[in-house]
Formats: sequence, structure tokens, C-alpha cells
Amino acid sequence: MSPHGIRVDREKSKVKDEDVVKTVDEVFDAFTNYHLYRLRNSLKALKELRGSISGGKEAKVFWGRGWRGEELAVKIYLTSSAEFRKSIKDYIAGDPRFPSIPPKFRDLVYLWARKEFGNLEAMRVAGVSVPEPKAVSGNVLVMQFLGENGYRAPLLAEAYKELEPEQLRSFLQMIVDDLRRMVCRAGLVHGDLSEYNVMIWDGRAWIIDVAQAVSVRHAKARELLERDLDNLFRFFSRSVDASALEGELRRYLVTCLERQA
Repeated sequence: MSPHGIRVDREKSKVKDEDVVKTVDEVFDAFTNYHLYRLRNSLKALKELRGSISGGKEAKVFWGRGWRGEELAVKIYLTSSAEFRKSIKDYIAGDPRFPSIPPKFRDLVYLWARKEFGNLEAMRVAGVSVPEPKAVSGNVLVMQFLGENGYRAPLLAEAYKELEPEQLRSFLQMIVDDLRRMVCRAGLVHGDLSEYNVMIWDGRAWIIDVAQAVSVRHAKARELLERDLDNLFRFFSRSVDASALEGELRRYLVTCLERQA
């Protein structure tokens, strides 16, 4: 049982010995070490880098500490992932915020990290519950840690079986309110929203992994918004009746998006 009171499968999140070697080879190259050094010594955004929290094909997330002892999440984007290379351009090309795409993949990854930092800033200003961004350098993003004492908060996908229908409806309403703020105030569409990109922490639903979020003026913004809503309501319909809420939200967000496009 983790400190936040919701069970997390420790075996699934365990980093095996052979994975450590692979992670070091993939993550801590000379360029990444430089940016970690800069974040620690020049920007003073990070003091210690500790254990691995999660990992994927695009990035690894580590637990860290700041100079005041605060817990931090340190997201390091991989600069050698072939699959990442193939998908990253789809979310940048067509976004009016980025008129050109860097020819070098490393520079593209650096842009991707800055994009997530900027998306987090814009969403927080709009009132969306997302981790607070602290600093970014190269392919390394430092942000608020959702969890306690090194235990990350559970994903919605992990927590929902322990939640009562009333709690699920409450979290759904929080996400709905955040989507309204995201699209209508921040002018952004998440683009990959699902139960795996929402964390439950401190009585709230938090939206995470927003690097791919695009401007409402992106050519595929409507398509990505529809996909986000499909994923969201497909998941919640397992446990609660949200049909009325879904219809109203779709109309509201599409109208809001079209007004800004």
C-alpha cells in the first residue's frame, strides 16, 4: 500500500537490473548529463536525481529532490528512440506555434521538451490541474512530483477499481471542467487523453503527459479532440452513466474550438 492509500502493483513498476543498464545507455549520454548538470548548478532547479518512476518508448521519468528538499519529477526524453522519431513530427507539423521543424532529431527532441513545458505553463494559467513545470534544459524537464516520499500517485487506470461510482463521477466532472479550461482558455487539445494520462492525487484528477498537446488551430485539432473524448467516455462508461454529460461537453468544446480556429 502506498502513502496515498491506493494500491499500486510494485512488480510492474519495479526496475530490473538488466533494465538499469539499458536505461543508463539510453538516457544518460553526454548531452543529457550536460543538461542535468546545468539544471543543478546553473538553474538550481534540481539537487538530486534518484530512482526511476516510470519509463516508456519516448521518455523515462525519475524521482528527484530540489534544493529546498521538495520532491520533483524529472522527465528525460530519449534522443535515440526510432519509434519516437517517427511519431513526434505529427504533433508539431501544422501547429502554428512552430512554423519550422528542426532537421536534426536531437534538436527536435529539445523542441519537444520545451513544448511540454510551454503546454504545462499555459494549462496551469488557464486553471487546468497539471503538474507545475519548474525548468527545462535540452531533453530534460523538471516538474512537480505527484505523490509522496518517492511513491508516485496512481494512474486513473490503476485506481478506478477501488473507487465508488460517486467518486468516479466526481473525478469525471473534474476532468470535464479541466477540458473546458484547456480548450477554451488555454487554446490547447491534449491529443492523447486516456485513463493512463490522468493521475489521482490529493483528492483531484491531474492531467499529465501533455507534450503532444496541440493548438486549437492545428489542422488535426478537431480529430484529436474527438479522439480524446472518445477515450474518456469509453473508460468512464464502464462504471457510470455519463451519456448526458458527454453530449453536452462535445457540443461545447467543438463550438469553442471552432470559434478559436
